[in-house]
Amino acid sequence: MKVGLGSDHAGYDLKEFLKKQLKKEGFEVVDYGTHIKKSVDYPDYAEKVAAGIQKKEVAAGILMCGTGIGVSIAANKFSGVRAARCCTLQDAVLAREHNDANVLTLGGRLVGSELALEIAKTFLETPFLKGRHLRRVNKIKKTDK
Repeated sequence: MKVGLGSDHAGYDLKEFLKKQLKKEGFEVVDYGTHIKKSVDYPDYAEKVAAGIQKKEVAAGILMCGTGIGVSIAANKFSGVRAARCCTLQDAVLAREHNDANVLTLGGRLVGSELALEIAKTFLETPFLKGRHLRRVNKIKKTDK
């Protein structure tokens, strides 16, 4: 699976850690930045990952900022993106199974790197259940138009 990563300065260290670890796990990773620790604006990187989703350059995205909230709000402004901030493994499972989320957001200042890796792997490996959830996701997709 090809995964797009993006972060602001507050999520930079976590992004770099996940990039290395996900590659070891066999994922193909596209790093949309930031590539520096200097203060940057998180909406710029949410837009880059969202564009990667929209253009089908990547199958899923992971965005990081200090809390994971800002990048989630920004990413969800883009058609076709269903970003979910996850702090637990159960959040990741349900975001995928029930909501067909395609972007995971994480708080670089809130979630430790090892837990973030487990959340990311769980998110990327959990399939969408469809069934009754497909009807609901389709209603969300209608608002994209």
